[in-house]
Amino acid sequence: MKTVLLLIASNLFMTVAWYGHLKFKTSTLLLVIVVSWLIALPEYALQVPANRAGAQQYGFSATQLKVIQEVVSLTVFAVFAFFYFKEVPTWRTLLAFGLIVAAAFLVLPQSFDGGQESREVSEIIERDQPSH
Repeated sequence: MKTVLLLIASNLFMTVAWYGHLKFKTSTLLLVIVVSWLIALPEYALQVPANRAGAQQYGFSATQLKVIQEVVSLTVFAVFAFFYFKEVPTWRTLLAFGLIVAAAFLVLPQSFDGGQESREVSEIIERDQPSH
């Protein structure tokens, strides 16, 4: 899906911008801010079209796009942290990530469950309506 691919690319830039400078402890704060900003600039050029495509082509709401973006962001960060910082995720980190992925599935549009949820809700509403 175009949205997810653009989000992955944008998050690669943002993760490097936000965390890459941590290895350069002797660099001045001003320098790392400027370099990070220059690295992050392409992130915006990818994030905006990702959200636009997600909303217009796939019908995602802003909330759905945000939750999808968080899953992509954490995935990109976990891979980055493993290779760049040699950080190995703990069981608690993996569990937390799993809960966030579960949240993403909860906010996906009804088209992802074949409309089953909306049919179930409609049946409950009809069943609970008083007869005239």
